[in-house]
Amino acid sequence: MPVLIAACALAMTLIGGVVAQRIGDRRHLVLGLAAGLMLGVVGFDLLPEALRTQPRQVFGVPAALLMFVAGFLALHVVERSVAIHRAHEGEYASHTHGHGHAHDPVKGVGLAAAAALVGHSVMDGFAIGAAFQAGSTVGAVVAIAVISHDFADGFNTYTITRLYGNGRRRAQILLGADALAPVVGAAITLAFTIPSGALGLYLGFFAGFLLYLATSDILPEAHSPHPSSTTLICTVAGAAIMWLVIGLAD
Repeated sequence: MPVLIAACALAMTLIGGVVAQRIGDRRHLVLGLAAGLMLGVVGFDLLPEALRTQPRQVFGVPAALLMFVAGFLALHVVERSVAIHRAHEGEYASHTHGHGHAHDPVKGVGLAAAAALVGHSVMDGFAIGAAFQAGSTVGAVVAIAVISHDFADGFNTYTITRLYGNGRRRAQILLGADALAPVVGAAITLAFTIPSGALGLYLGFFAGFLLYLATSDILPEAHSPHPSSTTLICTVAGAAIMWLVIGLAD
């Protein structure tokens, strides 16, 4: 089941890449809905399940919540590091423009960013498999969250590769790798069973990871070109849908 659901994530990633090649004016609505779905998964399912599975406390704070903060900060540190590196590459490019040295470093930034998205998609598939080990309800809602935001992953993988001067074929190859990555991640979890306590810590960490994606990446991207009330309604609707899904599943 996790691998089959990861295959749905594969399809959604490819759809995101196709949309990136033929962009319309409704992308902000899809991203707003995806952010709401992810927020609902974090607040209504992942954190409660993490706290239930791993009740141990460290200095008065639940260990699962410590991992939640760690997951948020880990992705923040990685993204800031990439941003700093990207700024340095851009500065290098501006100084060397006209001398034939700027293009390869700038292309490398695009490839590195796309490769990071591929690695993130492997973790998405792993998250689906790990969530199903925690229970079918947790697995289903995590799958919904992952599949919904894999549209943005596919879109961004293609876009960022092309943005830094890489060819269309190279962007399509990286899009294909990003699409296959969730299936690989889900298949890894079939080889072993995660202990209950460790699973709770992982769910907490992944909750922080998802919250960062929703609030720091997807929502700003959804609202920056179209700061509309319709996008906001889609975000609220996404959270409400997850509340309904989890309530019905329980």
